[in-house]
Amino acid sequence: MTKTADQRRGEERILYDAFMAACPTRQVFATIGDKWAGLVVNALADGPRRHGELRTRIAGASQKMLTQTLRTLERDGLVTRTVTPSVPVRVDYELTPLGHTLVPILAALKGWAESNIGDILQSREDYDAKVVAA
Repeated sequence: MTKTADQRRGEERILYDAFMAACPTRQVFATIGDKWAGLVVNALADGPRRHGELRTRIAGASQKMLTQTLRTLERDGLVTRTVTPSVPVRVDYELTPLGHTLVPILAALKGWAESNIGDILQSREDYDAKVVAA
């Protein structure tokens, strides 16, 4: 039986429900929810960067962690890796069009975290004091 585009889209909406245990969209939450992935996407928002530039921009990111994160983002189609043959070889990372769609979301999350960290730290301190007192 042939299905219309609306029918196929309706089935996909049902199939891709992040609240369902087997939904593959949960993998996207795991990738994008990772602190390094969010920082890499934000760092690449202004254009391509080399690995060393990303390490400098993202304080605390080890070479291994940054490499793993870039590979995951590349696998998901969010980042491209371009190798330019030269001495030494030049490798640039850049957001794909799909990756660029994440920039406003992750930039908003970054801004929210930076704006509200004072309140969050105070809440943690208050909570910890109550737990110790109990």
